[in-house]
Amino acid sequence: MLLNPVEAARAFRWAAVYRFALLAVNADSPAAITDCLEAARQVDAPIMIETSLWQLTGHSFGAGDATTGLARYLVQLAALAQSPRYHSVPVLFHTDHIKGPETLPLLKAALRGLPTGIGNSVISPSTLSLDSSQLTEAQNIAAIVELGREADATQRPLTLEMEAGVDDGITPLDVARRLLQGVEAVTPGYLALWAPGVGTQHGLGDQSGFSAEAVRQHQRLATEICGRPVGVALHGSSGLAVTDLQAAVEAGVVKVNWSSESLLLRSQAAQEFYASHTAQLFKHHPAWKATAMDHGVQSFVSARYLPRVVERLQVLGAVGKGSVLRQGLAG
Repeated sequence: MLLNPVEAARAFRWAAVYRFALLAVNADSPAAITDCLEAARQVDAPIMIETSLWQLTGHSFGAGDATTGLARYLVQLAALAQSPRYHSVPVLFHTDHIKGPETLPLLKAALRGLPTGIGNSVISPSTLSLDSSQLTEAQNIAAIVELGREADATQRPLTLEMEAGVDDGITPLDVARRLLQGVEAVTPGYLALWAPGVGTQHGLGDQSGFSAEAVRQHQRLATEICGRPVGVALHGSSGLAVTDLQAAVEAGVVKVNWSSESLLLRSQAAQEFYASHTAQLFKHHPAWKATAMDHGVQSFVSARYLPRVVERLQVLGAVGKGSVLRQGLAG
C-alpha cells in the first residue's frame, strides 16, 4: 500500500516510538523497485522508495522530461504497491535530490497531483524534499515555505523533509534553529523530517566523521522548535558501519537514505552476469535469447541484491515493523 502524506507523517512518528528507521532506497529502475518491495514483503518491513532528478530524467522513466518521469515513476510504484503481492507492505515514495530551476515547478505539480493517465485521477508523493546543496539559508527557507504555501492554497496534504549542508560536516545548531524557525514561523505543521549534516558523506568515501550525538541534538532541537516529534533523515549512509547505523537509529534517525552502495551492488551483479554468460550471448548458442532478455540479467541481479536489502532492513530495526505500521495507520 502506497501511503499518502498524512499516513507518511504518522509512519515517522511510529518509527520514533518503536526505535526503527525506514530504509529509503534511491531506486533507478523498475527492477530495483520490485526488489525493494519484495525484500520488505519477505520480512514484514515498511520501505521507502525515493528518486532523484537523474532518475526522473533517465531512460527508464522520463527520458529527459522530469515531470513525465515523476508521473510514470509514481504510477508504476502505485500499481506495484497496490497489487495483491505487496498490498500489505507499507510503501512511501519520496523525492530526493531535486535541484535547479525545475525544482519548485516540479514539486508543486507533484503536490497538486500528477495525472495517472486513467480518467481524471491524479497521484502525489508521500513526502517531498529538495536538494539544498546549492542554496543559501534564505533560499532554502523560501523554497520550503513556497511548498507550504502551495499546500495551504490548494488544501492538499503535505509532509516535508528539510535538509541543510549534509556534506559539510556537522550542521551547527544555530544554523538549524534559523532554518527550522524560518519555515515554522510562516508555514507551520508540514515538516516531519530534518536532514542536517551529522558527519556523513554522500558516495562511498570516509565516514569517520559521523556523530550519533549530533543526531541526538538535532532531533531534540527540531522537535522543540516544531512542537511535535520530528525525526532525523540520515543522508550519506553508504559505507557507514553497522554499529553507527544502529547508534543513529537509537539517537533519533527515522529515515536512512541508501543510494551509492545500492547502485554499486546492482551494477557489480550485472557485471558478473555478463562476464559469466558471455558464451551464451552469440546467436548460435541455444540459450542466447533467454540470456539476452531483461528477465535473465534482472533475475541474476535480484538474487544477489535482495538479501542485501534484507540485511539493511534488519540493521535499521525495520524487520517485523510492517504490522506495527499497519496497526498504527488503522487505529
